[in-house]
Amino acid sequence: MTPFQLREAARILHLGGILAYPTEAVFGLGCDPLNEQSVQRLLEIKQRPMNKGLILIGADLAHVQPYMQAVDETHMRRVLDSWPGPATWLLPVAQWVPRWITGQHDSIALRLTAHPPAAALCRAFGGAIVSTSANMSKRPPARTTLQARIRCANRPDMILSADTGQLDSPTPIRDALTGRSVR
Repeated sequence: MTPFQLREAARILHLGGILAYPTEAVFGLGCDPLNEQSVQRLLEIKQRPMNKGLILIGADLAHVQPYMQAVDETHMRRVLDSWPGPATWLLPVAQWVPRWITGQHDSIALRLTAHPPAAALCRAFGGAIVSTSANMSKRPPARTTLQARIRCANRPDMILSADTGQLDSPTPIRDALTGRSVR
C-alpha cells in the first residue's frame, strides 16, 4: 500500500465509508466504529445481525483503551504480553460504547494488530476500526483482494490490496478475565 492509498483509505473511513483490507489471516471489512450508519451498512454487507458484536483493532494501545474499562494489573498483563500481535481479547466494555459495537455482550473484542498493513491503516485513521471478516456470514472468509471483491459483491468503498499475514485461521479470541478461549 502506498502512502496515498493509506491517506485515501483514512479519508473514506472518516467520511463513513467501508473498507476491505488485509489482516493477520484474512481480509477484513472495516469502518469507523463510532459511525452508526457505517456500522449498519457493514452489517448489511455481511448479512450479520448486530447482536453478535464486532471486533475493533488498533495499532497502539491509545487506539483501543478508551473502549474498555480498567482491569486489574494481572489480567491486563496477560493481554499486554500478547499485544501487538494476533490475539483478540474480550475485555469489560466502557459504559459509553454503543450497542452497535458490542451487540448483546457486556464485553468488547479488541486487538492490537502487528500486521503492517492493518496497523498502518489504523495509524492513518488515527484510531481503532471495525475488523470483521470480508465475507457474507457463514461463508468462507476472503484471503485475497480478488476474493474480497467477489465475496463482498464489490460493496466496500475501497479495497486495500496487500498480503494477509501468515495465520491459517482468524485470530483466536480469549476472555481477558477468565483466560477462556472463545474462538
